[in-house]
Amino acid sequence: MAEQTENQVAAAPEAAAAPADAPRENRGPRGGRGRGPGGDRGGRGRDGNRGRRDDRRGNNEDQGEELIEKLVHINRVSKTVKGGKRFGFAALVVVGDGKGRVGFGHGKAREVPEAISKATASAKKKMVRVPLREGRTLHHDGKGHFGAGRVTVRSAPQGTGIIAGGPMRAVFESLGVADVVTKSVGTSNPYNMIRATFEALGEQTSPKAVAQRRGKKIADLLGRGGADKAAAQAEAEAVTE
Repeated sequence: MAEQTENQVAAAPEAAAAPADAPRENRGPRGGRGRGPGGDRGGRGRDGNRGRRDDRRGNNEDQGEELIEKLVHINRVSKTVKGGKRFGFAALVVVGDGKGRVGFGHGKAREVPEAISKATASAKKKMVRVPLREGRTLHHDGKGHFGAGRVTVRSAPQGTGIIAGGPMRAVFESLGVADVVTKSVGTSNPYNMIRATFEALGEQTSPKAVAQRRGKKIADLLGRGGADKAAAQAEAEAVTE
């Protein structure tokens, strides 16, 4: 036993002094990917392409347009399940850019903030374009109905303001309308009122669109009925959409 121990001790320095088969300064701990001079891995790291992709995504979000979000209604809902009831919340949200685009959406969740975020995301996906006269009012009167709700919208002169109440006011404020007169008849259910209002807005058409469809000039349409041609021409030049 003593002779064997002395042989092992004598062979140990020779094994330590023997050169390695391959250089290991660039090899990983398990023979994996090598590391660079600074100790960083050659593959995708925390500072690699993924970080740059996240930066681009953040820049796109910062450059997005600012939207006006209006919370119209929150309702507490329940679902009967085995063992009792499961309560949640339903939110109705109207979103617009204040420049002629507006949309609405609703969402359900166990908590109020999550329900509002779902409704907002749904509203952003369903935004529609509504032509505005001088950027402040509607081009013409309109009617809309959904279920038991019936609404009437009318254009108004400058300085009238938004004469509307409840859910309809939120729609026109988000749309960017400054002068309008509305009337709601029938149900006061906010969901039906919102849908009826959007039906009325969906029927709005501008003189420019009608002139293109009929192959005429805008001044010819506005100058009918004995109107002054000079005033009709000036009004036609002021039409932008």
